[in-house]
Amino acid sequence: MEQKATEMTEQQTETQGFDLNSDENIAGTQHLNEQVEEESAVEQLKAELEEEKKKYLYLVAEFDTFRRRSSKDRLEMMQTAGKEVITSLLEVLDDAERAEAELAKNGKEDEGVKLVFHKLRSLLQGRGLKALDAKGKEFNVDMHEAITEIPAPSDELKGKVIDEIEKGYLLNDKIIRFAKVVVGK
Repeated sequence: MEQKATEMTEQQTETQGFDLNSDENIAGTQHLNEQVEEESAVEQLKAELEEEKKKYLYLVAEFDTFRRRSSKDRLEMMQTAGKEVITSLLEVLDDAERAEAELAKNGKEDEGVKLVFHKLRSLLQGRGLKALDAKGKEFNVDMHEAITEIPAPSDELKGKVIDEIEKGYLLNDKIIRFAKVVVGK
């Protein structure tokens, strides 16, 4: 009876496309332990595939980060490309402001000279240059360079900029020259 059940099970598996024997003593083309080995190989391949997917996603994320960083660096470099030239022109701008103040003081204002100075300022402003307004503001180490401290004329000027010796400048919202100031104590 037991043998008939085994034969029927074998016939059923053969009709379903399986030729599987669970017993090594019974003839057949495929044994149970061979199928287990194939299943473990499939599981191993699935695990390798998952690991490769993770590596791929990591590389995609790394490349995206690299692309964004290099784009940001390129934009920043373009914004500050003329930094050295503009920094060297700051001395000329300082001299122009001193000359303009001297001309106004002596009453010899010349419209042509004023026009040239205005054109120089507007050209530099067009390139992203902004003057720092320091006088009367709180002393800020990130924007000001204290040359000296003097007694404040009033209590409200303590810790504030009393006088500006040399103007500070920003180029595209980055400091290229600190304002040299006198601070009240």
